[in-house]
Amino acid sequence: MFRIARCPRFRLIACLWLLSASLPCLAGTDAAPTWKRGIENQRIADLGDGTFRNPVLAGDHPDPSVLKDGDDYYLTLSSFDAYPGLPLWHSRDLVNWQPIGHAITRNVGSIWAPDIVKHQGRYYIYFPARRGGTEGATRSNYVVWADDIRGPWSEPVELGLGKYIDPGHAVGEDGKRYLFLSGGDYVQLSDDGLKVAGAPKHVYEGWRYPESWDVEGYAQEGPKIHKRGDWYYMTTAVGGTAGPPTGHMVITARSKSIHGPWQNSPFNPIVRTASRDEPWWSRGHATVVEGTDGRWWMVYHGYENGYWTLGRQMLLDPIEWTEDGWFIAKGGDLGRPLKKPSGEAAPHGMALSDDFGRGRLGPQWAFFDPAPDEYARLSFADGAMTLQSKGRTPRDSSPLTVTAGDKAYQFEVQMDIAPGAVGGALLFYSDRLYVGVGSNGEQFVMHRYGLERPTGGLAAGSGGRLWLRVTNDRHVVTFHTSRDGKTWTKYPVQMEVSGYHHNVAGGFLALKPAIYAAGNGSVRFRDFRYHALDR
Repeated sequence: MFRIARCPRFRLIACLWLLSASLPCLAGTDAAPTWKRGIENQRIADLGDGTFRNPVLAGDHPDPSVLKDGDDYYLTLSSFDAYPGLPLWHSRDLVNWQPIGHAITRNVGSIWAPDIVKHQGRYYIYFPARRGGTEGATRSNYVVWADDIRGPWSEPVELGLGKYIDPGHAVGEDGKRYLFLSGGDYVQLSDDGLKVAGAPKHVYEGWRYPESWDVEGYAQEGPKIHKRGDWYYMTTAVGGTAGPPTGHMVITARSKSIHGPWQNSPFNPIVRTASRDEPWWSRGHATVVEGTDGRWWMVYHGYENGYWTLGRQMLLDPIEWTEDGWFIAKGGDLGRPLKKPSGEAAPHGMALSDDFGRGRLGPQWAFFDPAPDEYARLSFADGAMTLQSKGRTPRDSSPLTVTAGDKAYQFEVQMDIAPGAVGGALLFYSDRLYVGVGSNGEQFVMHRYGLERPTGGLAAGSGGRLWLRVTNDRHVVTFHTSRDGKTWTKYPVQMEVSGYHHNVAGGFLALKPAIYAAGNGSVRFRDFRYHALDR
């Protein structure tokens, strides 16, 4: 304890300095947190000394749903307008993750908040999807299934329930299957899990936070059900998933019957960002999972302080059980290294670079809001990917994107632009908001704020070969061009992109490296290289 009142006058300044210096330590945050570096210098969570530092999956990995299957863990998450969608990841220790594929290729809309489960030897993913913008959108819920987690996965089966989002699967004490839904409702499923078998019923009123808290909105959503002992636990998100940094949180309730009544935890909220000074904002939407050594964890998402542009990143938080059967979070504000879960530490992550030599679209790539025949635009030969042109600008060209998880990075690509086509490199948030540079082989077009200069893009050109390099250094973006891949020229306009995120443009997305082909003709891409910078 500091006893400032007893300090002699000449020592008062020193005492105050000691107190202020101790505050970051007491708060559990570091001024300059460090991570290990892995593939392409990307940051990784496993520090190699039995501890890890959040995020466990850097970059946009929102609404994580984790399935424990023996000693293995499988993950899927919201993929929104990116297709292939419903990416699947595998881990043996909840910290190191490797991609194993996707569960859907056909565009059924923007995919939100899935739930992955295993029932009687078969894997299922339940998810909502929305078509159209905020106004006039149509929604439905779907399920895909597979007998092998690596696929093949079924075509999506529509369940309806269009007024609801965020389905969470559960099996009741009666052996029947149920979907819990947003707003505290639930509905029975058929025994095969592929149809709704009744009308939704209201079962849970939620938990109300103090009115004085600053949140985006109540938004009771994301129910995840697990059973421990005689109790079912419903873990839910409230407070809105964006907006103020202090919005969004994890709450839980329990019942001895799947049909209720549900009793709220006296420890609610289990997790909440209490101050904008914390390292992680808007923490919420949790899955509770037991480790292989009997320790328990929550997997949820949050925005990194100052980096809404990276999207909601996947966080891992240890929990402990009280004597009377409630759980509490033990990771604090997640600003410091934590003891790792048990399990085998496999190599982590995925290369974003691509030499296009595998003859197919790499697992790092996804089209933005593709048409049914989008994949027909692709062909591969001689170590290159040819992308047939579409639309006039990035807005209507369905760019190919990758998910970056670093605060600073650089990528470059070679383009052979056919006559009439325009090719380019971007930082792409959505069809409303992007930045980048394109070329018809002769002239350049600047993309800024989701607009083009010259307005409307470029007229048809004679094509040509061009290299583009994009550097995003903590939101300051620069571009370089080259005609030979050796001598580079800095593009005369630089940009600042810290505002390219959901609280400005909506959509719950992230700012992603991307390439595009527009106009008439095609663009042949070679040697896409990504490298994270030491920032």
